[in-house]
Amino acid sequence: MSDQLTSGGAAAGLPRAVPRGLPRRWWILPLLSLSVLAVTLDNLVLQVALPTLATDLDATQSQLQWFADAYALVFASTLLFSGSLGDRYGHRRLYFMGLSLFGAASLAAAYSPSSPQLITARVVMALGASLLMPATLSIVQQIFAPGERQKAVSIWAGAASIGVPIGPIVGGFLLEHYWWGSVFLINVPVVLVAIAAGAFLIPSSVRRDTPLDWVGAGLIVAGLFLLVYGLIEAPRYGWTSPTTLGLLAGALVILIGFYAWQTRTPHALLPPSLLRVPRFSVTAGAIILMAFGLFGVIYILTQYLQLILGYSPLQAGIRLMPIGTIAVGAGIGLMLARRIGTKWVLVAGLLVMAVGQVVLAGIGADTEGRALWALAVVGLGLGSLGPASDLLLGAVPADKAGIGSAMTDTTLQLGGSLGVAVLGSVIATSYTNGVTPVLAATSAVPADTVASAANSLSSGLSLAAQLGSSGDALRAAAIDGFLSGAQTSLVIACTVTIIGAVLSAWLLPGRTETTSPAG
Repeated sequence: MSDQLTSGGAAAGLPRAVPRGLPRRWWILPLLSLSVLAVTLDNLVLQVALPTLATDLDATQSQLQWFADAYALVFASTLLFSGSLGDRYGHRRLYFMGLSLFGAASLAAAYSPSSPQLITARVVMALGASLLMPATLSIVQQIFAPGERQKAVSIWAGAASIGVPIGPIVGGFLLEHYWWGSVFLINVPVVLVAIAAGAFLIPSSVRRDTPLDWVGAGLIVAGLFLLVYGLIEAPRYGWTSPTTLGLLAGALVILIGFYAWQTRTPHALLPPSLLRVPRFSVTAGAIILMAFGLFGVIYILTQYLQLILGYSPLQAGIRLMPIGTIAVGAGIGLMLARRIGTKWVLVAGLLVMAVGQVVLAGIGADTEGRALWALAVVGLGLGSLGPASDLLLGAVPADKAGIGSAMTDTTLQLGGSLGVAVLGSVIATSYTNGVTPVLAATSAVPADTVASAANSLSSGLSLAAQLGSSGDALRAAAIDGFLSGAQTSLVIACTVTIIGAVLSAWLLPGRTETTSPAG
C-alpha cells in the first residue's frame, strides 16, 4: 500500500514525498517542534530539582538517580519499536497517543506524594515521549517536499537541541518561584495546545498492513535496555566490575541475536540491508559521536559553573546559552549543503565541534569567558545535526519512515549516555585520586562522610566548607582533581569527534546529497 496522507478524513492522495509540500506545513512544523522541545526539556529541567526532591520526598540517593535514569532508560530502549508502530498504525495516531501519555504522566508526576510514584510517572512519561518523538520527525518528512525537507529537519533538530541550555534556566526559574511539581506541570498546557491544534492541522497517514516484527521488537528493546543501563551504571560500579561487564556483554549478545533474527524474518523491524548503506550506518555513527561530545561538554560545564564557580542553577543555565549558536550553524549548514553537499557539511560541523572542545580543554578555575565562547563554537558545529539527520532519513525506504526517525533519536540518546558515562568516569577517577590522600590525613570525620567526599565533588566541597580553614587543602585538591579530569575528558571528546569527521569523510560517498527516501 502506498504511504499517503489524507486531510480532514478526505483522501487527498498526497504522496509521502510531497512535490510541493502540504499547504499547512509551516504551521505544523512549529507545533511539532514545540512537542519535541517539551520532551527534551523535561529531563534537563528535572536535574536542577533533585536537591529539592531529596528533601520534600525524603528520597534516597538511589531514588534520586532513578528519577532521571528511569526516563532516559525507557525512552532510549523503546524508540525503535515505537518507530515501527508508527509505520504500522500511522504516525499521526502515535503522535497523539504519545502526547496524551506524556501529558497525563506529567500531571501525575507533579502531584506525586512519594518517590516510587514519581519514578512510575517518569516511566510512563518516557513511554509517551518514545511514541511521539519518532512520529514528529516522520510527519515532517511526509509534509515537506524534498527541496524544503532539509531546512525543516534542521529546525526540528534545533528544537530538540535547544532544550539543553533552556532546561536549567526553566528549572531554576520555576524552583525559585514555585514548588518542585511545577517542573512537570509546565508540560500539561503544551500538551493540550499540541493536541487541540494538531487535531486540526496534522493530516492523517494511511496505515500499513505489514505484520509487526514482535520478536525483533522484544530483542531490540531488551538489548538497548541493557546497553543504556550498563552505560548509566558504569561510573558507579566501575567499567571493569562484573556488574558492568555482565550488562554490556548481555546487551551485546542480545543485539547480535537481534541482527541474526533480522536476516531471517521476512518483515524485519530494521532491515540489515540498511546497515550496509554508508549513508545510513556511517551517518548514524557520526550522530552518536556528535552526541557523545555534546552531552559530555554539557555534563562538565554544568558542574563547573555550579560547583567550581558557585553559580545557582538559574545562573548556570543562563551561562549555557552560547550553545544556542546551533541556530546559526544550522543556517550556515543549509546554505553550504547546496554548494558542497551534505557530507562535507557534516564533516565540517564535526571539525568545528572539535575546535571548541580542544579550546575548552584548557578549562580552569578562572577561565569562565574562554569556556563560554568555546561552548559557542561547539554549538556552531552542532548546527550540522539537522543536515546529518536528514541524510540518515534520506537513506530509509518509504515504508520504514518511523524506523528512520526513531534511529535518529536513538543514536542521540546512545551517544549522550555514552558521553556522560565515559567522560564522567574519567572525571570521577581523577577527582577521587586527587582527594584521597588529603582525606586520609583528615581526622575526626566519620568514615561514611569521608567515603562520600571521596566519590562526589559536591560532597567534597561541602566537607571542606564544614572544616573551615583546615579544609582549604581538601577544597584545593577537589577542584584540581575535577579540573584535571575535565581537561582529560575534553581531549577525549575532541579525539572522538575528529575520528567521526575522518570516518565520515572517508566512508560517505562522494558529494552526498539529501534526496527523498527510496520508495
